[in-house]
Amino acid sequence: MSGTVTAVSSNGEYSFTKPNRDSITLLAGLGVEGDVHAGVTVKHRSRVAQDPTQPNLRQVHLVQEELFDEVGAAGFTVAPGDLGENITTRGIDLLGLPAGTLLRIGDAVLEVTGLRNPCLQIDNFRQGLLKQVVGRDEAGNIVRKAGVMSIVREGGVVRPGDAVEAELPSGPHRPLERV
Repeated sequence: MSGTVTAVSSNGEYSFTKPNRDSITLLAGLGVEGDVHAGVTVKHRSRVAQDPTQPNLRQVHLVQEELFDEVGAAGFTVAPGDLGENITTRGIDLLGLPAGTLLRIGDAVLEVTGLRNPCLQIDNFRQGLLKQVVGRDEAGNIVRKAGVMSIVREGGVVRPGDAVEAELPSGPHRPLERV
């Protein structure tokens, strides 16, 4: 499985959206250099309030650009960085990857840890968008579409246009759960 990076984004301040950059530098075990969510332990405000010593399984957030096409058909304008992601991709089914998948992007290697759990901030950004990125399937199971979270295994620079190569883990695959 492979795809392409279409945008990279980071923000040194807490904000829902992240401005696009020419490149980002990923730091092993930390996340995106200069990004507010970088660190060994959790940085997301609600998770810090619960337990600030939790490991940060959300160092790098990736969203597949195809989601923007989908929500666009429902009347929502969303661009790279708008949902707070660090890396926007096209051509790879991020949501269908199993936990533990390695993503080789530019000089870096990420390990997919789970699904982003969309929150009400999405409706503050665009009223009604939350229902577009989280819903239920035919069996009543919750379906989260707001991207995947990962940790940095090997640091490096990532730029728009870089290839994204997925290396699936061996053994039985575990589906992604929210992290």
